[in-house]
Amino acid sequence: MEENLNLFTSTQEIIKEALVKLGFNDEMYELLKEPLRVLMVRIPVRMDDGTVKVFQGYRSQHNDSVGPTKGGVRFHPEVNEDEVKALSMWMTLKCGIVGLPYGGGKGGIVCDPRTMSMSEIERLSRGYVRAISQIVGPTKDIPAPDVYTNSQIMAWMMDEYSRLRENDSPGFITGKPLVLGGSEGREKATAQGVTICIEEAAKKRGINLKDARVVIQGFGNAGSFLAKFLHDYGAKVIGISDAYGALHDPDGLDIDYLLDRRDSFGTVTTLFENTITNKELLELDCDILVPAAISNQITAENAHNIKASIIVEAANGPTTMEATKILSDNGVLLVPDVLASAGGVTVSYFEWVQNNQGYYWSEEEVNEKLRKKLVESFNNVYNTAETRRINMRLAAYMVGLRNAAEASKFRGWV
Repeated sequence: MEENLNLFTSTQEIIKEALVKLGFNDEMYELLKEPLRVLMVRIPVRMDDGTVKVFQGYRSQHNDSVGPTKGGVRFHPEVNEDEVKALSMWMTLKCGIVGLPYGGGKGGIVCDPRTMSMSEIERLSRGYVRAISQIVGPTKDIPAPDVYTNSQIMAWMMDEYSRLRENDSPGFITGKPLVLGGSEGREKATAQGVTICIEEAAKKRGINLKDARVVIQGFGNAGSFLAKFLHDYGAKVIGISDAYGALHDPDGLDIDYLLDRRDSFGTVTTLFENTITNKELLELDCDILVPAAISNQITAENAHNIKASIIVEAANGPTTMEATKILSDNGVLLVPDVLASAGGVTVSYFEWVQNNQGYYWSEEEVNEKLRKKLVESFNNVYNTAETRRINMRLAAYMVGLRNAAEASKFRGWV
């Protein structure tokens, strides 16, 4: 809980700093420091054993001045209001950074899907859509997959929404299966986006990615795709980790072998004897470090020991504010989460556009459009950081907030 509160308050601090640097007044901060609306819902679900269990759910909509809000729905035992609010604010930033006509949204249900049957998860998913149906829709708020949710859950949610509205609404949700109007390239989009940011950062630092030594913390969805992309590109992935420990080989790990052996939750280190800790992994001698696990991994305590010259954040909030300052002072190029992980929402936007026009693109087309958007966005944030002499995180917040602040002003809200 403490951690999520910190996430929320530290997000507010950088929003304040960014708005001051952009020249907006206190009133704009008052508007943007909290979501416009947060809906809290109770979802009764009949379980397989006949009992009824009531689940707590949330949907937060940060700011819809630019367009409909957009953001994932997570199923997790530790979902809470502050986390959902902070994540919806981050979605506003991501959409602003890549220039999408969206504001930020986020949703979540307090549950542990790992202990539930598929039919219980289906009833919960449909119950959630019924509970929030008044405030969502293709022109209001568009959900997507997040932690422990996938294309099957999106399909159930879309079906439930279509029943309620009595028309087929593929644009209500993204991250759907291809046959229901999903987009090519959506599954790998987040990792693809992080890879593009790694390539661009390496260029800025004059590092040849083919020989670069990379460490990836986390081997779940994002981490494993990333390891594969970089390994295939010719980079040396010398360290990876999961929740139980980490593996290190200075000559490079056999990523294909590890991918074959990992289970559906990204666990692989339990199969090995000589593992190292996650703490040791972060401090390995490498060129590029990618935290792709959980928040608050790089702190004031270990920031001085980081040997990487580039850090690209694939996880949400892996680096604390104090650590960001230490790393910047030490000359580390830190590519912040709101920029690095914007690939997912970018391809979600492409999916929504394809749903609206009823015409679908090939995977090559999607990847080409994604690359163009992210390279532009990376350079925009990098140049803002250089000209303003600030770190990339503050620069990303400035770029990310500008659209929402200007749109709110034009609308006469502030």
